[in-house]
Amino acid sequence: MTVEYLKKADLTSKTDASETTKVVQEILGAIEAGGDAAAMEYAAKFDKYDGTIILTDADIEAASAKVPEKLKRDIEFAHANVKRFAEAQKTTCQNIEVEVVPGLIAGQKSIPVNTAGCYIPGGRYSHIASAIMTVTTAKVAGCDNIVACSPPRPGIGINPAIIYAAHVCGADKIVAMGGVQGVAAMTFGLFGLPKANILVGPGNQFVAEAKRILFGRVGIDMFAGPTDSLILADKTADPEVVAADLVGQAEHGYNSPVWLVTDTRSLAEEVMALVPKLIEDLPEVNSQNAAAAWRDYAEVIMCDTREEMAATSDAYAPEHLTVQAEDLDWWLDRLSCYGSLFLGEETTVAFGDKASGTNHVLPTSGAASYTGGLSVHKFMKIVTWQRATREGAKPVAEATARISRLEGMEGHARTADIRLRKYFPGENFDLSAEAAE
Repeated sequence: MTVEYLKKADLTSKTDASETTKVVQEILGAIEAGGDAAAMEYAAKFDKYDGTIILTDADIEAASAKVPEKLKRDIEFAHANVKRFAEAQKTTCQNIEVEVVPGLIAGQKSIPVNTAGCYIPGGRYSHIASAIMTVTTAKVAGCDNIVACSPPRPGIGINPAIIYAAHVCGADKIVAMGGVQGVAAMTFGLFGLPKANILVGPGNQFVAEAKRILFGRVGIDMFAGPTDSLILADKTADPEVVAADLVGQAEHGYNSPVWLVTDTRSLAEEVMALVPKLIEDLPEVNSQNAAAAWRDYAEVIMCDTREEMAATSDAYAPEHLTVQAEDLDWWLDRLSCYGSLFLGEETTVAFGDKASGTNHVLPTSGAASYTGGLSVHKFMKIVTWQRATREGAKPVAEATARISRLEGMEGHARTADIRLRKYFPGENFDLSAEAAE
């Protein structure tokens, strides 16, 4: 495979991973020990906020009144699309039963977790869409309690549009608390909240580390790092569109990798010339983030064939994968490692991020090689059950007794023995380990 880097990154998303574990562990330990009061101390320290923690109906109504009607309609449109897609996903979570052997029936049942904790970033950017993505999906899954948590701004509180979105999408409680303290509040059931069974939603490195540390005590959607995006483009791609899409994702943060993989040198060179100009034209904070991401993390990769392009993409396992090339069905069939796929110029990552219906909480840092993004399935427990007639249990008990003895697990074997003696008192069974050889 011939691969040429026209631009090679000096850093990766893991290069400058902050040593946050100790800090986060200390905060979580202090809050678990100190409860509500400790969480409020950290809120005052980090959020610079001392207002209402659990929003009342009046708080929600007042915040909603501040949201422009046009934005309300946009939020409702996005919510409807995400809800529709999630409802379709849920139909794939079927309860089943099968007669494994005559007289023994086994089944599968999908049960939603009781309480979902949805973290909604609100620092540098107010992630209205994250409220839609997380709360809507938990609601469709059937969670009884949905807690939405978002960092407030000093003297202001949570962005009103986030409050409106969380409320419209079905949040039962909205918590004005950010960072590790917000995650702790949902996990430990502070301020009268039900304890979360699962934590979902994006966040900064401290939020991500808190979720990682707490995993096991609670479920999480995934281990998350900086957002990343890859574009596969051939000679038919529009360089301006490709460049705009790369810049649009680079603005997420200084360490958000973007990659272009192509078999067309002229396209690559034109895109590389366009990107800095588009970055300069962004607002200041966005421009600074995108410039750093492009300088330190971006790569432009030349391949000889589309098969090499696809193999390169699969090796990167990007969070977002865009294809701007001929024969989209070939790419759909061939590509296997990505969080979400955007086929053709007519769609873009931003559509999925905001309003098209698929979820934007996706695996980063190569995790798409083994997992997908947030869906109703993340909120569901797929459990199994079985029942049997005595005749149906007979061959299973015989096999169980012999396998258990071969393993040295005599107690297991005797739970099978006792049933055979009870159900078939007139029969003799050879249940020794040697019979399994």
